[in-house]
Amino acid sequence: MATTTANQQANAKPSSPGLVKRILVILLIVLVAAGVAGAATWFFMSKRAPAAATAAAPTPAPVPIFFPLESMTVNLQSDDGQQHYLRIGLTLKLADQKVQEHLTEHMPEVRSRVLLALSNKHPEELATLDGKKALATELEKLIEEPTEANGQPVHVSDVLFTEFVVQ
Repeated sequence: MATTTANQQANAKPSSPGLVKRILVILLIVLVAAGVAGAATWFFMSKRAPAAATAAAPTPAPVPIFFPLESMTVNLQSDDGQQHYLRIGLTLKLADQKVQEHLTEHMPEVRSRVLLALSNKHPEELATLDGKKALATELEKLIEEPTEANGQPVHVSDVLFTEFVVQ
């Protein structure tokens, strides 16, 4: 009987090192696969994160240029026989420095257009908020008109009132 037990033990010993090798190889393959999966996940997630961050943060709009004009005083049209005056201060909101330079070069013509348009107004027209908004729109269109015969119109983003007194 001793030989039978010895044969079983002898047979068991050679298979034990093969089993350990198999377990180590399988363990090594699992560890490598987990490492590759982790590296791939990190690689693809780090690629998407900056893209999502830039998509979420829109590019900031350019800073507008505010171009103040000198205050102007004009006589208003009157049906009641009294003299009415308008003292107005304007600031133009521009998107480009070149527009400001162009307007500065042609300021006498721009002021003349504005003064002529203002002197044609009645005090009642300018008393309401809607009248003031309509005036701002009208002045914007006047200022945007080309100053030269074949010139390009300039772009004014907005006409802002900094002073508005009707007497």
